[in-house]
Amino acid sequence: MDLPTLLGEIGDRAAPGPAPSGTWWPLVSLSLALVAVLVSPLWRLLRPAVTIVHELGHAVTGILAGRRFTGFVVSADMSGHAITVGRPRGPGRVISAWSGYPAPALLGAVLIQVALAGAAGTALAVALAALLVSLVFTRSVHTVLAVLGSAAVVGAVWWWGSPALVALVTLAVGAFLLMGAWRHVLVVASSGGRGDDPAQLARLTPLPAAVWIGSYLLVLAACTLWALAVLAPGLRELL
Repeated sequence: MDLPTLLGEIGDRAAPGPAPSGTWWPLVSLSLALVAVLVSPLWRLLRPAVTIVHELGHAVTGILAGRRFTGFVVSADMSGHAITVGRPRGPGRVISAWSGYPAPALLGAVLIQVALAGAAGTALAVALAALLVSLVFTRSVHTVLAVLGSAAVVGAVWWWGSPALVALVTLAVGAFLLMGAWRHVLVVASSGGRGDDPAQLARLTPLPAAVWIGSYLLVLAACTLWALAVLAPGLRELL
């Protein structure tokens, strides 16, 4: 395949198009996401996707706040941390530290929106590009494997999947990230340690960790309402 043909194929797969008809595929997507979050072996296998988005959330907001992103790690226990360089205190540090837990929920709601709007191929192309770029910032073998595994799955679905499969997987990933964000926040709310983001924020600001956890819950609730509003027309047809 020559370069112009390859670029044309990439453009075709990344171009927006009509979403699949019918109400079956959103229901299948939501069911798959729910099973993945609730069944422990599947959650342990797929949880790195939530952790990667969490750490890249720290990175993106840190960069936007004027900090320098130098790398991130996804550990074997599926926890992680991102490293941004800048002032040790101040608004930029606080924004960067806060943004990890909301990031999967926000991205999840966006993916649900675009999947139902017919832009699933575009979303997967952007996600694949972001994962490949993030490889430059990985700082452990386990992190490289987690990012490469995620990129391989996203790339395979995007390149070889039918439009219906691409839409179904994009919506399922969005729902998984949104539900996974809830699971992450509820865990840190019930058993968070000194190294977790809310505890760090409590040390950086006068506000206690409980206030920061409350802010996460508000963002997750807003993202969930957004997703439900987008899904509502199709779900109503099933009732």
